[in-house]
Amino acid sequence: MNNLYLGVKFALSYFTVLPIRFSKSDDLARPAVLRAMLLSLPFVGVLLAGLSIGVFVAFEPLGWLAAILASVAYMVLYGFIHTEAIIDVADAVYAAHSGKDPYSVIKEPSVGAMGVLYGTGFVILKIAALSTLLMHHLFLPFVAIALISRLTLLILIRTYTFRSSFVSQLRDSLDVLPVLFLAALFTLAGIFFLSWMFVPLLFLGILAALLLSALAKRSLGFVNGDVLGMALEGVELILIFAVLGAWVV
Repeated sequence: MNNLYLGVKFALSYFTVLPIRFSKSDDLARPAVLRAMLLSLPFVGVLLAGLSIGVFVAFEPLGWLAAILASVAYMVLYGFIHTEAIIDVADAVYAAHSGKDPYSVIKEPSVGAMGVLYGTGFVILKIAALSTLLMHHLFLPFVAIALISRLTLLILIRTYTFRSSFVSQLRDSLDVLPVLFLAALFTLAGIFFLSWMFVPLLFLGILAALLLSALAKRSLGFVNGDVLGMALEGVELILIFAVLGAWVV
């Protein structure tokens, strides 16, 4: 039970900006703790989406400004950790095209012009798309998107061999059966709250994650944590557009 507790705290501390504290005796490197951390990821997505919806509802009298505030709050709540990955991957891809070592570029703390341009373009698109989603009160689809995007990370972690000691350690701690059980559990919950529309969203999310990560691996020659973050952001944007196309257009 303590491993589960530490794993949930680890997920909140690593993937959110929520103030989480640990004691010096907490061992976060245990496989059971890492497993619990990974399996908590979809729940973290639900929490962050719920908090962002709360921001929108609180400021809804402001109209579109409330939607923008909530959209930015969503990314702030996860500390832009996944958004930053888009910048790193874009820089590394263009470095590979010019004959440079993409791994050394992706690990640099500085960013290049192409990374800034791609990152800025993505942030504009995501804020606009998510704001539109909130303005149409599509709250449950938003929660489903935040859940699915993080569930696909578990699938990617089990799919690839990583050029990252930390992500490799995460992969070694994660078994297939818990991921399948979690996917089945969330599918049943999604069908209950969103009807059968949850199923195509889930399949589209998994397909998008596999495609984006495969394209990144083909360009870079490796997969690391930045590729995972880029895939998550790409999945969310694709699913937001899919929901808007299905529910609004």
